[in-house]
Amino acid sequence: MFLSLGRHVDVYFPPRKRSRIIAPFVFSGERFEQKRASIDVLPDECLFEVFRRLPGGQERSSCAGVSKRWLMLLSSIRKEEICTSNSTRSLEPKEISVSVKAIKPSETNKKGGVAVEKVESEAAEDQDCDGHLSRCLEGKKATDVRLAAIAVGTGSRGGLGKLSIRGNNISRGVTNLGLKAVARGCPSLRALSLWNVSSVGDEGLLEIAEGCPLLEKLDLSQCPAISDKALLAIARHCPNLNSLTIESCSNIGNESLQTVGRSCPSLKSIVVKNCPSVGDQGIASLLSSATFSLSKVKLQGLNITDVSLAVIGHYGKAITDLALIGLQNVSERGFWVMGNGQGLQKLRSFAITSCGGVTDVGLEAVGKGCPNLKQFCLRKCSFLSDNGLVSFVKSAGSLESLQLEECHRITQSGFFGVLVSRVGNLKALSFANCLGIKDSTLRFSVMSLCKSLVSLSIQNCPGFGNASLAMVGRLCPQLQHVDLTGLHGLTDEGLLSFIESCDAGLAKVKLSCLNVTDKVISALAKQHGGTLELLNLDGCRSFTDASLVAIAEDCFLLSELDVSKCAITDSGIAALACAVQLDVQILSISGCSLVSDKSLPSLAKLGETLLGLNVQYCHGISTGVVDLLVERLWRCDILS
Repeated sequence: MFLSLGRHVDVYFPPRKRSRIIAPFVFSGERFEQKRASIDVLPDECLFEVFRRLPGGQERSSCAGVSKRWLMLLSSIRKEEICTSNSTRSLEPKEISVSVKAIKPSETNKKGGVAVEKVESEAAEDQDCDGHLSRCLEGKKATDVRLAAIAVGTGSRGGLGKLSIRGNNISRGVTNLGLKAVARGCPSLRALSLWNVSSVGDEGLLEIAEGCPLLEKLDLSQCPAISDKALLAIARHCPNLNSLTIESCSNIGNESLQTVGRSCPSLKSIVVKNCPSVGDQGIASLLSSATFSLSKVKLQGLNITDVSLAVIGHYGKAITDLALIGLQNVSERGFWVMGNGQGLQKLRSFAITSCGGVTDVGLEAVGKGCPNLKQFCLRKCSFLSDNGLVSFVKSAGSLESLQLEECHRITQSGFFGVLVSRVGNLKALSFANCLGIKDSTLRFSVMSLCKSLVSLSIQNCPGFGNASLAMVGRLCPQLQHVDLTGLHGLTDEGLLSFIESCDAGLAKVKLSCLNVTDKVISALAKQHGGTLELLNLDGCRSFTDASLVAIAEDCFLLSELDVSKCAITDSGIAALACAVQLDVQILSISGCSLVSDKSLPSLAKLGETLLGLNVQYCHGISTGVVDLLVERLWRCDILS
């Protein structure tokens, strides 16, 4: 009909209002496709205002799981910026949850989002509150996204109390952005540890200083990008700081340590290790400012001199634990002045390692200046002689534990001089890798007995032989704990004489890597079986099933037995299993190649009391038998 109309015929069309296109469209061939409206078109400022008005922590955690963009926005909201007005509280949580579910997490995750479960797990992992939650991120798990999720997930329940970051993720490790999220979302943070995190600098730690004023413990290790600027801010904004550890931070120096001493009145522990920029000025100022609070000090690998030791001796009035390691620039004078400073009256534990300034004169002064010293450890000090050691022990009248390692000028005279120095409180004595000790016969008065000594450890001192051990047995009749490891000069004769001399009853005995036979174990079990609780025979290849039979018959209090790399067989294990009174809880037969699958019934019977079993490198025990043991001994930890 319309085709028949002419060219000039007018057709009237009523005017129509133009419709507004609300959403964008895409032209594909001859078809128009309209996109669905999305909240992602809103700028960050608008989303920020929306997120800070969410009524609760659960809603914030759900929103953070939608996408990485939402997560980072939520983690940037400080606790004081969250709106808590009545109008906001009137919002229905149901409506918000529906709006969050309307956006599928699977779609946003493809664009760099995070899983909802990750954020919600941070909110539900612990039930503690008030800043007592703790998190530790290692290796690949240490990322900014993870920290943001922790900050959002824990923020509604008191926040994070302890955070430890160990290792650096090369591709997307922790940066200043991650620490900013923690600072804004976890104002109750009390302990922060950063180990080997090279991508974190001053900016991130400045945020921690401003956002976490309750910080009490800070541990920085191998953080080259952190300088004095960050530590200055921590000192000024965190007055509750009581523990500070700085290790291998090349840009931290004297200025920040001075401020820490002046601004942190609660500082109790300081550890400074391998920081080349730290010198006498920083250490001296810190110690003099914290003279009445600082109780634990550890200085290692620093360019400090005798000046710092003098300050320690004068201002260390509250120090109870002191460790000086690898201080190459200190001399005998420094230790002498430190001992005569009369400030270390409360010192109880003192450890010195690789300090060339330790001599006879300096050590004697230290002993006189520390009247309450209980524990003393000396390692790799090659200038100390027998006279200096004995003089120190006599001066330190309260000494209870003495440990020496790699002090090669100490001979047999120094060792026995300590025992007969009439120190009535000495309870534990340990010598390790002291090559100057040579076996010889010495004579001491019977009146010089060391009746207070209950623990003796002699390790890898090749010159310590039968004569020395027999003399120890006569001088120290009250020994209960004995560790004789790597003493190849000992034989059955020396050990048998020593065992007979111990009147108090041996409770813990370690005879590792010795060339002795079953006679020693038989005598030990017969004379001390009623008191023996621990027996370690690791590496004694001459011990056979006869030793296990003696143990099974006489050692009814034994709870821990180690016969690794011994010549025992299935018969010895069966003898242990048949012992009625034996109640072994820890058993190690590692490296016993003669033990086979035949020991399965015996091990299963022993498993009624066992809490730990080591069958590593037992090539005669098959994998199937190990699986059966794991299945039957369900409460026993098995190493295989």
